[in-house]
Amino acid sequence: MTPRHAEANYHAISDGWEKDMHQDTEPRISSVDLTMMTPEQQSAVDAFNSGPRGSIRGPFSVLLNSPGAFNATQALGAYLRFQSGIPANLRELAILITARHWRQEYEWRIHSVLAREAGVSERAITLLAAGREAEGLSPDEMIVFAFCRQLHRANDVDDAIFADVERLLGPAGVIDLCAVCGYYALLAMVMNVSRNPTPVAPSPFNVLGGT
Repeated sequence: MTPRHAEANYHAISDGWEKDMHQDTEPRISSVDLTMMTPEQQSAVDAFNSGPRGSIRGPFSVLLNSPGAFNATQALGAYLRFQSGIPANLRELAILITARHWRQEYEWRIHSVLAREAGVSERAITLLAAGREAEGLSPDEMIVFAFCRQLHRANDVDDAIFADVERLLGPAGVIDLCAVCGYYALLAMVMNVSRNPTPVAPSPFNVLGGT
């Protein structure tokens, strides 16, 4: 799948969720009106549109309130999605672990679909949504699961888990995996603080009695 086809698929999924967004909760920070942008915002949008992505939505429509943060963030995201050597199933698993840690429903709803398409098992996704230990992961996915879960919970990883990920992905892959966790944590913080996009009901984290 080419970057543009992958991004078109991403936006087709996100379109469906955004149409279901509640309208009874006002965001704290509004999305930028693309018909009323400052020159700095227009320049940022032009750079965005020249890359492999589709249209601006979700967290990016909020980030555009700060064109400098928008530029830096979207450039990192484009690298992680389209250039990093981390396999898609491992990347999407790391994103789900991050989204669940931050209880970010928009990220979860988008990337749970992408994770299934990349081969992450339905059983594992359901258990992750409930905040439980994952089952049904491949050996490589279990290594990434252990790394990301410990990184989020303990703010570090122990030597054994580090060694496993370094053997699997190499030093550059360890850095990129940290970047995936950090990048999607940043998007989660932006959406949680701005309350934009607003949540949908029911929460995807209420499965199996999740908390």
